[in-house]
Order: sequence, then C-alpha cells, then structure tokens
Amino acid sequence: MKFLITLASTTMCFWLLCCSTDADTPEEANNMQSEQENSNAMAEVTAVSATGASSSYIFEVTIKSPDTGCDQYADWWEVLTLEGNLRYRRILTHSHVTEQPFTRGGGPIDISEDTEVYIRAHMNSSGYGIKAFKGSVSQGFIATELDSEFSKSLETMEPLPQGCAF
Repeated sequence: MKFLITLASTTMCFWLLCCSTDADTPEEANNMQSEQENSNAMAEVTAVSATGASSSYIFEVTIKSPDTGCDQYADWWEVLTLEGNLRYRRILTHSHVTEQPFTRGGGPIDISEDTEVYIRAHMNSSGYGIKAFKGSVSQGFIATELDSEFSKSLETMEPLPQGCAF
C-alpha cells in the first residue's frame, strides 16, 4: 500500500511539473499555445540576388514566414549598412499565407557593387527575424544571423506599411 501511495504522489508531482498549464480549460491552453507560437513567429530571408548597375540595383529577396493573414505576416524586407543604417525598405502590402517561401523585388538601391550590406525581414506581429543575408553585389550574398535587437529603432522609421490588403 505504501508503494502505491508513493507511486501516485510521484506521478502527480511529475504531471504538475511537466504537463500542467495556467489554463483552466483545453481551449485556454490552445489559445495560450497559439499566442506563444505567434510571438515567436519570425520571418527568414532565404535567398538574395541583385541585378542592375551601381547606385541603382534591384534586389530579389526570398522570404519564408509563418503568415496567417493580416494578423501575422511579413510586412517588409530591408537593406542595411553594416553599421545598421537603413538604405532601402520594400513594403509588403499583404500576407503570403499560401505562397511560401515567396520572392519580391525592390529598388533601386543606391549602393556601389562593393558595398557590404545586410538584408533582413520583419514580421508585423513579432519584429525582426534573425535569419538574414550579408554581402555585396560583386561578391554575392550569404546567410548570416543578426540579433533581433540590431538597429531595432528602424521599426519606427518611414516608410512603414499603411495596412494589409489580405
């Protein structure tokens, strides 16, 4: 009998530590999980190419993002100097729920062929992602990671999205 009581209390402690939530119902638990997933939802730049001439390049940027509609979507990609200054921002006017990953072009971007830059994406619901690209037109672009706080103040700098079409 003592063994059963010990086993029951051990099982209850394990369940409380591993399986319980602050939610009172399964629906609340699902909502809490969805909110947590949405707050961790980040856009990732997966490819970058550039065409054109010095001081007027066109960038093609491919983004993978967990878009769910206007409540959660990648709302822009941008080109930054290595110091974190904004050189160009391409506003995305709608979500890409059924088109993942997606590629959008933008420009002209006023840099020389040897200027190294970062290209990163932004989510309307969670801010900057850490999966970015770094490089130059002459040397090409490679995947890198940026701290999500790198030049975070740019989130309030124009141009900014004026809404979401769908």
